[in-house]
Amino acid sequence: MAQVELLLPKMGESVTEATIVEWLKEEGDHVEADEFIVNIATDKVDNEVPSEYEGKLIKKLFNDGDVVQVGQAFAIIEAEAEVSTPAIKSPIEPAAVVEAEAVVAEVVVAKSSIEPIVVKADSNGRFYSPLVRNIAKEEGIGMDELTQVNGSGKDGRVTKKDMIHYLESRSDAAIIKAAPVTSNKTAAKPAAVPVILDNGDEVIEMDRMRKLIADHMVMSKQTSPHVTSFVEADVTNIVQWRNRNKNKFIEREGEKITYTPLFIEAIVKAIKDFPLINIIVDGDKIIKRKNINIGMAAALPSGNLIVPVIKNADQLSLVGLTKQVNGLATKARNNKLSPDDISGGTYTVTNVGTFGNISGTPIINQPQVAIMALGAIRKKPVVLETPQGDVIAIRHMMILSHAYDHRVVDGALGGMFVRRVADYLENFDPEREF
Repeated sequence: MAQVELLLPKMGESVTEATIVEWLKEEGDHVEADEFIVNIATDKVDNEVPSEYEGKLIKKLFNDGDVVQVGQAFAIIEAEAEVSTPAIKSPIEPAAVVEAEAVVAEVVVAKSSIEPIVVKADSNGRFYSPLVRNIAKEEGIGMDELTQVNGSGKDGRVTKKDMIHYLESRSDAAIIKAAPVTSNKTAAKPAAVPVILDNGDEVIEMDRMRKLIADHMVMSKQTSPHVTSFVEADVTNIVQWRNRNKNKFIEREGEKITYTPLFIEAIVKAIKDFPLINIIVDGDKIIKRKNINIGMAAALPSGNLIVPVIKNADQLSLVGLTKQVNGLATKARNNKLSPDDISGGTYTVTNVGTFGNISGTPIINQPQVAIMALGAIRKKPVVLETPQGDVIAIRHMMILSHAYDHRVVDGALGGMFVRRVADYLENFDPEREF
């Protein structure tokens, strides 16, 4: 029997690491092929990882709460059958891969008076994950300094976010120390604004997903210079068509039809007209996506948001889009989304009208370059041009907000795109069959 490594599989686009939430098997347990062995969490979804082999779990390389990189070994199985994967002679140190990649960082550290960190725990027994130790090495933080970092993880463990916060305050402290004092009335800015609690205030800890969402939103604003264009669209034809057909749609298709698939259909048509909206930025290169995969922001039971993706939306009929929208929304509400459900998006839609908002300025879902917010549909008096002259009529109106990355999407393209979406909505055929 051979000993083989279980590697953390790819969990979706832009996901590079995962946190061990709970081991479902213990060392010495028998494991069937494709049997779930560990629960992990990413910044997108929680998921269970199966074993590729049948055999005995002989070594868990990480503990609950530790961070594992995609492609890194997280367990060792003594396989009962012959496998093509090369056997390993001894348990692998989980930090070996990370430390091998950090050779350059170690050389830099060796030139200084700071001792590189090569141990997994300090003298007090506090564990440091491979990711934290790698960050410490790259930033020249020795063990004595690392023990001073406050940990917010399980059992006081230091997380990636703790390291980032520490490095920010560390940098600020260095700048403050070096900056000359020009006036006794000028004070250096603190690393963070102190918060003073009043009687009755309640402190609510962010859950893991909310922390990751916060980091992702800040990263997006720092990455992309956001510009937002607004267009008001007359969607009266769509409202009247849906009102006439919603019961018939349920009877024939077994699905409720909302406005979302109708709006996505118009957005997909506009993307085909303006394919340079369907791009991502890779350094100084622009990658134009072949597939049109529409992400739709959906609420989870926790109140957090997630973006499941409708793959190849341009190849789906209105009925197909409706089934996809309803199916993904149901999976989101039931916490049943898989990594594949949330990966591969090329353009995102968020419906702020659900909350009664008339418009919004959405944040781009990186690495995409644009996102559209759909406002609430409202009845308004509108001036209409007729052969007999202008008249005032009550129409169903909504505001479309299109936020885009001004590095690669100029105002002309961003503005024409949202105007084209509005045109498709306004020219919707009220006699259309589905």
